[in-house]
Amino acid sequence: MKRIIYILILALWTASCTDFRQENPYADDLHTLTVRTEWPSQEHKKSGLEVRVEEMNIGSRYVSYTDPQGCAAFAIPDGLYRITISGREDTDVFNGSADKIVLAGKDIETSLRLSVSKAGSIVIKEIYCGGCKKLPEEGNYQTDQYIILHNNDYNVQYLDSLCFGTLAPYRSTGSNPWGILPDFVPVIQAVWQFPGDGDDFPLQPGEDAVLCLRGAIDHAAQYPLSVNLNKPDYFVCYNPTYFSNTSYHPAPGNLISQDRYLDVVVKTGKANAYTMSVQSPAVVIFRSQGVSIQDFVDVTDNITPVPGSSVDNVVKVPYEWILDAVEVFEGSSSNNQKRLQPSVDAGYVMLSDTFLGHSLIRLVDEEATAASGYEILRDTNNSLNDFYESERQSLYE
Repeated sequence: MKRIIYILILALWTASCTDFRQENPYADDLHTLTVRTEWPSQEHKKSGLEVRVEEMNIGSRYVSYTDPQGCAAFAIPDGLYRITISGREDTDVFNGSADKIVLAGKDIETSLRLSVSKAGSIVIKEIYCGGCKKLPEEGNYQTDQYIILHNNDYNVQYLDSLCFGTLAPYRSTGSNPWGILPDFVPVIQAVWQFPGDGDDFPLQPGEDAVLCLRGAIDHAAQYPLSVNLNKPDYFVCYNPTYFSNTSYHPAPGNLISQDRYLDVVVKTGKANAYTMSVQSPAVVIFRSQGVSIQDFVDVTDNITPVPGSSVDNVVKVPYEWILDAVEVFEGSSSNNQKRLQPSVDAGYVMLSDTFLGHSLIRLVDEEATAASGYEILRDTNNSLNDFYESERQSLYE
């Protein structure tokens, strides 16, 4: 999901767009929020982009599509709104987002500049972070987290040297220590890297790769609502030198080969167990460009303290390196905040609650799958459109 950099500009615009307010019989109780799209160039401009507006406090959602003038208008109650725009044409993906748009007592028009990026070749197919119940025992279980990667391209892709990380703040409800979205991706605690010399770990078109973030063992043997992660060809984040807590990082099972242990490129925190939020992580996969990731983290300016923290540093990963990113919001909170720029994830996927065995799974693009003969997943760089919450982990047996 390589990024062509465009800066998100949010401004009030005075030009008029189509107003659909008169179609609502209760228009006197509503005001019009008009969203006008700004494109990087005329060649990109198109109508029919999906525009979603969500009231940030109560979660009410409204959907419309841009007209030929690039506008969409919503007759909605006063409130605090989040806007996301997304669309796709061939491999070009169009996205924009804005938070905390206030509609209060009058109509407003807001201009949103869109970014243009490319659909990814390797994408995140599933995030299982929320854990499950320990049934038949009492309590909750969370040491079985995993993600699944998918080759969404028609060419063979290689996992060799691919990097994985999670973002600061750990949870979507955490305060943003930078105040605004920084111009880098703040990967916290550690950068993990797949092993290989370039062609050791091929991923065929439509093929998946499972990455165990904690124990690569058969969790389901003790807790039936969990999953068996002791499978041939699975990868694991395991490094007892840096993360020695055996409760979270037990020795991998007998079917996990050592050449599938990910390397810790750099550890930037002090925890003895690798932490990915149970409630609402933001997850990225990336490859360094023009420099090895090892040389990159050796440069002092590329690692920076989290503002206000004496414990954690982050690696300042450039947005151009991101192949795919997914932001998770907490379903139990109305205080979620974005951690990613819209060029890599304009939206989010909601996890309703924890310890239910639920998983976040990317939707299948049925039309593209039928045409290609192998599974193609939806990829609009907007998790609000691309993902859904499943009541079971896909690896549940």
